[in-house]
Amino acid sequence: MKTTAPALSFHNLTLGYDRHPAVHHITGEVARGELLAVVGPNGAGKSTLLKAIVGELKPLSGRLDLDGLTKRDIAYLPQVIDIDRSFPISVFDCVAMGLWRELGAWRGLKPAGREQVIRALGTVGLVELADRPVGALSGGQFQRVLFARLLLQDAALILLDEPFRAVDTKTIADLIHLIERWHREGRTVLAALHDIEQVRAHFPRTLLLAREFVAWGETANVLTPANLAKSRTLTEAFDAYAHVCERDEADAAA
Repeated sequence: MKTTAPALSFHNLTLGYDRHPAVHHITGEVARGELLAVVGPNGAGKSTLLKAIVGELKPLSGRLDLDGLTKRDIAYLPQVIDIDRSFPISVFDCVAMGLWRELGAWRGLKPAGREQVIRALGTVGLVELADRPVGALSGGQFQRVLFARLLLQDAALILLDEPFRAVDTKTIADLIHLIERWHREGRTVLAALHDIEQVRAHFPRTLLLAREFVAWGETANVLTPANLAKSRTLTEAFDAYAHVCERDEADAAA
């Protein structure tokens, strides 16, 4: 039987801050080319998990394997609220930053690179706004800019943290089409989302978190009333100031 190689895998993974666990005992694999929604109540650990995958947060215990991928293969879009829009930069230059791994920090943009930026802006419908400062954009327009930048990164693994927060309906539809295009191209996409109906409509597989693994698999089997109720209960009962549990300490000593 043919199986799909994993893009990343978790091995009894526990993540946290100052030795206080935020997500614990996650085990499983994300297949290459998978389109996976990461869902759960507020405070369930969705953003924490994505930060660990991109390398911003080290495990307290357990292991996270990229299974052959490097950091250069990952494109990460944090929540918009974590992005400073006051920096004086144009839409064009912001999108062009997606080419920095290819160009380096000090090399100028050649004609071929400029064409790539214009094509990316065309894909998200913002060519006419290329010279506008990003601080003058609406929330939906700015999110289109960030997706255009992701396009230029040409990554094998794409991580999206609440990509549709405070975004208009038309932009959401357009960006979902782009995510589905990435999926058809064989890229691995993980998106932390809160809109359950969006997930049911567009994401074939789902990981339901509540500071720990609740359910993982086909979306229809994961997003059941029982699982959603369990996720809310677990998140509400979680002690944010707890120390790493005994299972974690035992694993670290083994």
